Amino acid sequence: MILLLTCIILLLLIGMGFLSASETAITAASKPKLHHMAKRGDRKAVLIRFLQQTPGLTLSALLMCATVFVTFATALLTEVIDRMFQQGSGVIYAPIIASTLIVIYAETMPKIIAVNHPERVAIFLAIPMGFICRIFRPVTVAINFIARVTLKLFRFDVRVTSTSHATVDELRGVIDLHHGPGQDVPHERAMLKSILDLGSVQVGEIMVHRKNVTMIDANDPPATIVEQVLACPFTRVPLFKGDPDNVIGIINAKALLRAVQAQGGVEKLDITAIASSPWFVPESTDLLEQLQAFRHRREHFALVVDEYGSIMGIVTLEDILEEIVGDISDEYDVMVRGVRAQEDGSFIVDGNVTIRDLNRQFEWDLPDEDAATVAGLVLYEFRLIPEVGQAFMLAGFRFEVLRRHRNQITLLRITPPIRG
Repeated sequence: MILLLTCIILLLLIGMGFLSASETAITAASKPKLHHMAKRGDRKAVLIRFLQQTPGLTLSALLMCATVFVTFATALLTEVIDRMFQQGSGVIYAPIIASTLIVIYAETMPKIIAVNHPERVAIFLAIPMGFICRIFRPVTVAINFIARVTLKLFRFDVRVTSTSHATVDELRGVIDLHHGPGQDVPHERAMLKSILDLGSVQVGEIMVHRKNVTMIDANDPPATIVEQVLACPFTRVPLFKGDPDNVIGIINAKALLRAVQAQGGVEKLDITAIASSPWFVPESTDLLEQLQAFRHRREHFALVVDEYGSIMGIVTLEDILEEIVGDISDEYDVMVRGVRAQEDGSFIVDGNVTIRDLNRQFEWDLPDEDAATVAGLVLYEFRLIPEVGQAFMLAGFRFEVLRRHRNQITLLRITPPIRG
């Protein structure tokens, strides 16, 4: 009789171990991995995903079954000890022995296995978990209802608050934890984060400012315009008439050369007829919306205007793509233009370098919500126009102004914090 009871106790301990592993696996299993497995036709993965959709009911069923096992195991162990030793000693020693066995063999060990291999454990235990949840479902529904009513009496909010924003935050956390061999991992993290940020970054933050844009006056002689277009490194150049804000078209270098070839010279060239219609977009347009607009219009060049209609700069499809993949055209170690690494670990940075480029390239965390460039960040954070030689501390970084042109900060030294 004692041997039979001992075997039953061992079976109950094994059952508790499986339940403990199931509880951990169902919460730790990766939903994206299970989703991928389910798409490939794995029925057990489909079952696990279904159980994850109602975590309260699933965990309640597993805990209830485990409680039943614990109760029976303790009661049987009490009986075994009473039969083997003095009557009544089981009440004293059974809880101690049962607690020790359960903590070590039915809780800690299974949970360690489940944490290290959550998807494999979940798939292995999928059918038993589904069976247990089906049996205990009526009871768990009633228990969850009572628990929710009780919590509401204490004015505790029990509504589901999972939102897409929370999902995006979780995805950002997964990207931050992404590690692997090779030197491309930081770049991969930066690319993934940039894709998530497309909807929150405005065109005005990445555009080429108008002072850096080559523009051509339509009143110039055709020969002069052709020379200017050929000397420009870009294939598309805005064409204005009289006032730079009065852009009347966009000159395409290829279209211009075809027209020159067709005319047999530049003397009779009608520049305004060659130019295509300009496309104006507000600076507040986010990058995701602008990317969709580029695809819809089958164009990749637009003029950026402010709320008053003044030309602020230009934005191209390449600008948005580089916002995702980084600068494509530079083969040097430091991929951000206007940044020069120093031997002491600091960086000499042009004032017009964008904060997003620095954060993406060096995995810094400079704030970019209220300013687009490092010069703008200094002006915004310290509310003054600093003198050359002044230094500031911001987010652990040391900013030193090296050069200023009138009221514009043109060169800074940025010293990042020492990483332990």
